Amino acid sequence: MNVLSSQVKLISFAVFFALIAMISGTTSCVSPKSIVYFQGDTTRLQSSKILQTYVPTIAANDMLSIVVGSLNAEANSIFNAANEYTSTSMSYGGGASSSRQPFGYLVTNEGTVELPLVGKIRVGGLTMQVAADTIRNRLLTYLKEPSVNIKNINFKVSVLGEVNRPSVYIIPDEKITLPEILSLAGDLTIYGKRSNIMIIREEKGERLYARVDLTSRNVFESPFYYLHKNDVIYVEPIKARMNTTDRTVQLAPLFLSIVTAIALVVTRLRLY
Repeated sequence: MNVLSSQVKLISFAVFFALIAMISGTTSCVSPKSIVYFQGDTTRLQSSKILQTYVPTIAANDMLSIVVGSLNAEANSIFNAANEYTSTSMSYGGGASSSRQPFGYLVTNEGTVELPLVGKIRVGGLTMQVAADTIRNRLLTYLKEPSVNIKNINFKVSVLGEVNRPSVYIIPDEKITLPEILSLAGDLTIYGKRSNIMIIREEKGERLYARVDLTSRNVFESPFYYLHKNDVIYVEPIKARMNTTDRTVQLAPLFLSIVTAIALVVTRLRLY
């Protein structure tokens, strides 16, 4: 019986060390320097001038909400009908969901929108404020003291890769920074490569690919710090993530062998 007990202990120790080896093989150290954002001077208080800003302009295929106001509420409704919400049904895989979407005014490829009575108005390339003033001046013929408010209702940014909540995000105020959109996506996972964030941008018939380093404060000076409509942000995994996946697959048979060995030992003990 003592011999049997010694054998059981030896097998137990062997299994224990095999498990430790397997766990060590599937984990990799991640340097703190590779996951800390905005590294630089450690001075308690430091300031720097904001050298660049982003003011969005209207482009083809933008969907605009154009809200008109004046002293004549009945006349306003003629122009605001396009902003009413409609119920739409969309299918995803085997299921379906319904949502309320505004009609809005679609900007044509020529950069124009067409309002009732007024007709076509060129707004492409204009800021929201300039476009609102342009439409307001055209409405003076039909309304007394009109006011115009314009919003882009399809300003969206896509986030994918090593983030906690990858998705397409609709931005209501048409202005968002890279750190803000990553915050909406639940931040990067521990395996996200913070020093090499890819941003894909389509502008003026060109597709641009940019790399941004979130671990450096130089990100604030990047032209890709402020995101544009339809930008795609991709967070690639660090090497440790890929190695961990590979090792897990490679060590799976070893783990199964250990479990089988334990089962055989337990079976033999019961026979005694």
